[in-house]
Formats: sequence, C-alpha cells, structure tokens
Amino acid sequence: MRFARSDLQSEPLPLPSEFGAQERAIEAGPGVAQDALRSFLLESVTQYALTMNVPSEDRTSHLSAHLSFGTISARSVVRATNARADDPFLLAEERASIKLYLRSLAQRDFFLQLSWFHPHTQNEPLQEKMADFTFARAHEGLDAWRGGRTGFPLVDAGIRQLHETGWMHPHVRAVAASFCCFDLGVDWRVGRDEWDRWTIEDDRALATGNWQWVAGVGADMAQYPRIYNPERQRRRFDPTGAYVKRFVPELAQRPLATWGVRDERQLALDLFATAAYPSPILDHEAAARAFLARYRAHLAILPEDARRANR
Repeated sequence: MRFARSDLQSEPLPLPSEFGAQERAIEAGPGVAQDALRSFLLESVTQYALTMNVPSEDRTSHLSAHLSFGTISARSVVRATNARADDPFLLAEERASIKLYLRSLAQRDFFLQLSWFHPHTQNEPLQEKMADFTFARAHEGLDAWRGGRTGFPLVDAGIRQLHETGWMHPHVRAVAASFCCFDLGVDWRVGRDEWDRWTIEDDRALATGNWQWVAGVGADMAQYPRIYNPERQRRRFDPTGAYVKRFVPELAQRPLATWGVRDERQLALDLFATAAYPSPILDHEAAARAFLARYRAHLAILPEDARRANR
C-alpha cells in the first residue's frame, strides 16, 4: 500500500515558549536513573541527615520522577542503599543517615499503599474528625502564593524553583504547603492541584498523602497540625540566603536583615537598586493563631468518642 504524495507543507510543531512555558533539557531513562542513584550513594547519602533540610546543598536523591515513571524501581534503590550500608568503614552517623533515607523511601511506599486501600482520600480527608472542617477555596493572597510573590522569601523561592525546574526541594515543599493551608487557610486540595500542573513526577497518590499530612488531616496522629514559620525556617536552613537568592534575584543585593520584614515605612524607601519585591502579604503569627483557634473550636464540638478515637 502506498500513500499519495502531497505538496502540502505542514507547520512545525509549536514551541513551549509560544505557550508561556520554558524550554527544559531533561535527561531521562534507566541509565540516567542509575547514574543519579550511584552518584547519590557515593557522594550524599552518608550526609543525608545533615543536609536533607538544607535546600542550598541540594543533596537529596532526585529520584522522585524516575520512581514515578518507572525508570528505576523502589526495590532497586533499597537494594543498592542496603549494599552501601554494608560498608564496614562507615561511621555510626553515616549509617544513621542511610537509615533515614530508607525511612523516606518507606514513607513513599506507605502513601502509595494508603491510597490503594483508602481511595476516597483522593478527595476526602483520611481523618474522619476533619471531614467537616472548613478550609477556604480562595483567599486574597492565593494568587501571590501561586506566583511566588508572598513576601516570604523561602516560600517564594520554592514556588519559583518549581516553575523553573518542575521540582521543589522536599523541605521547602513542606514550608510552602504549610503556608497555603495554615497562613492562607486554603484547602489542601487547591494546593495539591496547583502543584500538579508543575511537578514532573506528578504522582497523585504521593501528592495527596503528603498534602494531607501537612494539612493535619491525613496519616498523622499529632494533636495539632505542624505549622511552619517560614522566616524561622529560612533563617535556620538557608542562613546565608544562597537558595533564596538563586530563585528570587530581587533579593540578591538586599541585606538579609530586611528580608521578610513587614515594615511598610522601611520597605517603601527605595534604598536598594533591585527589582521590587513585595512585603509579606500577611502576619504569620496572627494567621497561625487564628487557624489554631478554629482548629480547637472544631475539636471542641466533636462527640467525645470521635475525639478519643483520634488521639
């Protein structure tokens, strides 16, 4: 069978830039995944406990997309990691770091199993006591959060890293998600679906499990949700501002002492020759206290049996 020849000229495929997206050169495949694993086990896994929360170090495994797309299996990663742990010359601290990494892999599988056995959690909280808790679907600061313009440098750097690379440092994800759920009081499903548009790994079960854990409605028996203070987290884990400066260039020449300052009089002065960076869109302490007050009020009206069952 032959197809008739045609003189019609086809148009070239559209470019990402035509849709407002950035072109990314992403390497993928089993070989790339194996190289990434070998590099991580050789250079970083023994320091995992010290660096896992430090975004400027960026020494996590970066295997999330490979695991999600199947270019490497979790069993292969565990097997290779256990082999690394068999090194008789490792220090006790280095072995502890390897165990901590294996724990993070176990947590990943836990969320996958949780989604399999409780499929309703894709749209409903795992904790029944939180089923009627009211999260907002909108907030005047939600677009600022989506665009990395909240005025909280660590949150904004994480959002911009996600937009630029399709990936965000794990600890920064927790801080940025906490800001969405507690500072803005926005529904965890709104945040999950927003990030679903950007993350390369795009694993719905893992996204749901992690977002519910952060929002205090999932597989977590803590008495109260963990609310991250974005400025305290920045000062602790990015003290020099190296990570923030990479993704928020407006702050590159601004003194660290002025970051995250909600002083309208000071920020109104054009003291630094940099692009405008917004002041914080809200008072974190006030927002956190307001959310906890609503949380306590919700628990107070629950039947005693429900409170006891969820302690």
